[in-house]
Amino acid sequence: MNLYIRYFNSEALVKNADEAIDFLSGIDEIGMNPVLEADIREYAESDVHFPKRYKIRPRVYFIIIKTEAATMLEFKEKRTVRPDKETEAKPKANSPIVMKLNAVRDGWYEGSLKFKRACIAASTGKFQYRDTVFVARMKANSGMDCYNRIVEHLSQRVDERSQFPSVKGKNFQFTYLGKAKQGT
Repeated sequence: MNLYIRYFNSEALVKNADEAIDFLSGIDEIGMNPVLEADIREYAESDVHFPKRYKIRPRVYFIIIKTEAATMLEFKEKRTVRPDKETEAKPKANSPIVMKLNAVRDGWYEGSLKFKRACIAASTGKFQYRDTVFVARMKANSGMDCYNRIVEHLSQRVDERSQFPSVKGKNFQFTYLGKAKQGT
């Protein structure tokens, strides 16, 4: 595990705590001391992967970040310190909600959408948001198609400031009602 260190325009990518301390000792404003050295060594050896910030004076800090990058260019291009193992293990496109929404099944659907509708308040003349539930039955080929048709329908009929929920959220539900008859 390497350490990226930055203090204003001075930055370095070092292999261990000793190299980090040598780099920081070369910056006069930091004022390297035994307490700071011990803390840097402790951080480098710990399992903590969050960046560490050290205060020099009010509103002036230097940071140390643990990284897998071998070079400065690799660190800057990746823009990542450490890959998240849970994120890699669960691809977003294969989540059960997305799979259910994208499952192609031609027929009749009933979709229910709870959205924030922008309405003018009679007493003040200002706009306010009201929770509104819209339910519709339609021919569609998937849950996603059902959602898109509802939002398209509503966006032509309500104030443009109205806010529609995410298709994957709890404010949109759909039910497959059955196959459409041929010729209809």
